[in-house]
Amino acid sequence: MTLHDVTMHQTEALILVGAMFVLFAWDRIRYDLVATMVLLAGLLTGVVPEDRGFSGFGNPVIIVIASVLVVSRAIAVSGVVSTAVQRLLRGVESTSVQVGVLTACVTYLSAFVKNVGTLGIFIPVATSTAERSKRSASIYLMPLAFGSLVGGTITQIGTSPNLLISAVRKDLTGTPFGMFDFTPVGLPLACIAVVFLSFAWRLIPKDRRGQPSPERKFEVAHYISEVRVRQNSPLIGKPLAALEALAEGALTVAAVIREGGRRFFPAPELALAYNDILAVQADPVAVKGVLAPARLELLAADEHGAVEALSNELEVVEAVVTPNSPLIGHTPTSVQLRARYEVSLLSVSRAGRAINSRLGSHRFGVGDVIIFQGRHDRLGEVLAELACLPLADRSLGLARRRNGWLSLSILAVAMLLVGLKILGIATAVFGCAVLVVATKQLTLKEAYEAIDWPVIIMLGSLIPVGEALKETGATNLLGEQLTLVAAQVPPYLALGLIMVVAMLVTPLLHHAAAVIVMGPIAAVVARNLGYHVDPFLMAVAVGASCDFLTPIGHQNNAIIMARGGYRFTDYWRLGLPLSLLVAVVGTFLIVHVWPLR
Repeated sequence: MTLHDVTMHQTEALILVGAMFVLFAWDRIRYDLVATMVLLAGLLTGVVPEDRGFSGFGNPVIIVIASVLVVSRAIAVSGVVSTAVQRLLRGVESTSVQVGVLTACVTYLSAFVKNVGTLGIFIPVATSTAERSKRSASIYLMPLAFGSLVGGTITQIGTSPNLLISAVRKDLTGTPFGMFDFTPVGLPLACIAVVFLSFAWRLIPKDRRGQPSPERKFEVAHYISEVRVRQNSPLIGKPLAALEALAEGALTVAAVIREGGRRFFPAPELALAYNDILAVQADPVAVKGVLAPARLELLAADEHGAVEALSNELEVVEAVVTPNSPLIGHTPTSVQLRARYEVSLLSVSRAGRAINSRLGSHRFGVGDVIIFQGRHDRLGEVLAELACLPLADRSLGLARRRNGWLSLSILAVAMLLVGLKILGIATAVFGCAVLVVATKQLTLKEAYEAIDWPVIIMLGSLIPVGEALKETGATNLLGEQLTLVAAQVPPYLALGLIMVVAMLVTPLLHHAAAVIVMGPIAAVVARNLGYHVDPFLMAVAVGASCDFLTPIGHQNNAIIMARGGYRFTDYWRLGLPLSLLVAVVGTFLIVHVWPLR
């Protein structure tokens, strides 16, 4: 095709693509704003028809991604997965085994839970494992991030590229990929990657020291909380030391209260009984970690019963008592926190001093760090009235009961219905999201916060741009140029070339944007060479999902950068050999599962 054959719309479309590449690579403007700017430019130039300019926001892919994020958050905050993995790792000292177990768990869970959410579940587990083993967290976090990316390739909902490439296939052939069409390629690839990462962690620099997590940035040594042993607690009849062992030394029992308020010395051999009230000394994050597995109930200062935490209206906030607070010198009971201010005191800490009194009789002093629970629409007003300064949000969620098994069961039933082709993927995961909120596994506020709105905005803006590239013929132009190169090599190398190109453009674009651009181009290359489009679309999905070379191509890589203390150049040390492994093994698997002709 000569220069004279290029139409004005094609030229404008190619300029749009070029500008998008430059802005994404420049990384000075956030990706969602770049996407909206590109969409606006497309609308103004006529490249994107005005009547279809906002059709991307109605695409089922948007619903699926948002819904999966909500379900992932429900599973994450329940603690059921992290608790199970911590038990699995208890007593394991080998670094390779620790890395292997953690990476395997995050990889396989990423097949059904959005890989961003899965990584969020396991980062605290990996960090605590590193602290317990006296090793740098850097040797755990990068394998976890890379494992979550490979694990997302196992199913359609594991990662955004799989969902988007399914939409591309539907546009091209009328039928999208199914839920488990990715599994014959993704599962073996994930298994090989887990084995590789279990040993290749040695390539990561071991002297990196990351920033503390938000939960660790503000730690209080003498927080006192009160918990009660519930009737179904596995600790009943067991010694007090069993609870402290469950918390791995992060929690100390200061007193045991039973028999109408009588206080017992917390001897390690003291057997716990139903309805015991335990005054525990620990950071709130440690308290939160034992509530579910030990089946303990967090008590408020003004009652000896459960705090009603099942309402969507309740929220927990951490604050410090300032010098002019009316709380100073008063107890929660005398100031009538519940009756006058509609808040309950869940925990209190006083810097440098142990607190020996019960929560209900504690007299507030300047500098006390307190945890209140109350209605979220009133907490700000109450803190101002009590002259308490709120601290950074640590998402404590202390008093809220959640059943992680219920969220997992809802997801499992949905996947079964999809596998039996009773429901479509969009309906199934949307139903999951509705049910986890309806069953109060998440509050509405938490559900909306779980959705990555910048990604939603970016996808909704770029989907019509991608369709416009195809309709103007710009995709054909780019595909024909890539065909000239692919035609010079054997078929399997042509397929590998597409995968490698997708890997290389992903750091410059967002991984989702890379699929929107590369998917139609790969289809053009396949048809020009006389091959089926499916293996080439699969190659794009795998390549865009597996960005291991930089921290900027996928948010999972960016999430761990500060936590692990990584430098930009650290990623290729482990990422380059893993990328080569994925390119070689992935190409082999695709060729054998999806015939080229």
